[in-house]
Amino acid sequence: MAQLTDLGSIQSLLFWDQNTMMPPHGAAARADHSSTLELITHERLTDPEVGRLLDALEPWAAGEDPDSDDVRLLAAVRRDHEKAVRVPGALAAEMSHADALGQQAWQEARAAADFSRFRDALARHIDLRHRYVACFEASEHPYDLLLDDFEPGLTTAELRPLFATLRDRLVPLVGAAGDRSRPRNEGVFAGPFEVEAQRRAIVDVLEVVGFDEDAWRLDPAPHPFAQSLATADVRITTRYDLHDFGVAHYSALHEFGHGLYEAGIATALARTPLAQPVSLGLHESQSRLWENIVGRSRPFCAWVLPRLREHLGKALGDVDADRLYRAVNSVQPSLIRVDADETTYNLHIVLRFELELALVEGALRVGDVPAAWNAGMSRLLGVEVPDDAQGVLQDVHWGAGLFGYFPTYTLGNLIAAQLWSRLVADLPDVDERIAAGDFAPLRGWLREQIHRHGRKFPPRELLRRVTGEDLRTEPFLEYLRTKLADAAVLAA
Repeated sequence: MAQLTDLGSIQSLLFWDQNTMMPPHGAAARADHSSTLELITHERLTDPEVGRLLDALEPWAAGEDPDSDDVRLLAAVRRDHEKAVRVPGALAAEMSHADALGQQAWQEARAAADFSRFRDALARHIDLRHRYVACFEASEHPYDLLLDDFEPGLTTAELRPLFATLRDRLVPLVGAAGDRSRPRNEGVFAGPFEVEAQRRAIVDVLEVVGFDEDAWRLDPAPHPFAQSLATADVRITTRYDLHDFGVAHYSALHEFGHGLYEAGIATALARTPLAQPVSLGLHESQSRLWENIVGRSRPFCAWVLPRLREHLGKALGDVDADRLYRAVNSVQPSLIRVDADETTYNLHIVLRFELELALVEGALRVGDVPAAWNAGMSRLLGVEVPDDAQGVLQDVHWGAGLFGYFPTYTLGNLIAAQLWSRLVADLPDVDERIAAGDFAPLRGWLREQIHRHGRKFPPRELLRRVTGEDLRTEPFLEYLRTKLADAAVLAA
């Protein structure tokens, strides 16, 4: 398992390099590298000896503490092994190869704002996912198998009502509060801002909230992401926009949340399958918590504004903390998911979920995806899509073959709100601490409750252990209503 974990870290390094440093013409060779690594990993994980060792250890595990690291490790390896043995090694390698080529095709198509350059790669991904799903026993819905890779145990039947509730509550809320005529964040971050000034401001903020310059990296990328090779080697990225500092600022806070989760996993779990986040929903809850619940809060705005002004100077104009708070919590339907405000964000995810289901079910042809995307943006957010780069090509996920991934963003929002309710009960002075620039209690609570466990507890179990609840929509909706009402009072 230690060797398999190391191979996974090497694969992560290749992914990070392709999205930050690799020259474009390296894509074909990188696809071969990824395919070879995937084949070696698959062969080791599906080795019959692994199954024999698991079977031999079952009687021992039955007499041990069910919450011990070793017993939970066995359960995680059993899950991974039993899923892997169903998938032929050649198919696993073929999927990895297609993922690397798909990322390059997506980058080229996005740069040209031309979906036709990506269509064949997307069709290839869909075909491979159908072949992957066919390796398993029939589930209630074929999408369940794709979801399970990112959010273990979650089903399409559970997601549909959750997303329907959010859609039905959010569409009228956006209609009532949204103002498409105003610029994003009401223009407070409109600049222009030089890239180097933005970088200095972001590093200054991140180092206070928890970025460790000896164990972390910050790099630019076309689509921000985080990648951890070990708890002491965390790579995060951001994207700079000369005319919107909010792009880099909030994407950096978002990816910091991801990195902090992986940096906080207990060292006792290192080089084991437990040394990773338990699900992408839990992972996303950490990034959305830092980006929005903390980063768009009134105390954070009051603390961060003087620091930003030190680096960005007159470009911030006469913005004060109250105006900043109102601006970054305004509701403004927009084209780009990663730039969306909290209220409209989940409608972007609802659209992607609908399209993925339709593709998997065969109800939507690949060539018709851009038109379906554009119609969905009009229906859910009331915005018209000017080109493919600002529409169907804006996200890297489909290029990388990540189907079943998008719903975890909304799960992260729901989980973050539930965790915050518990956190405030345990740390009643958290707002005062944030306003003073003291983030240690917040980091400590998250590490103790979530991060240190890694993959030890399944996502539903971990959520219940921390909050005493199952996944619910109401805490998030109430959080939104309270914040929007607060911002409206300030505006009045």
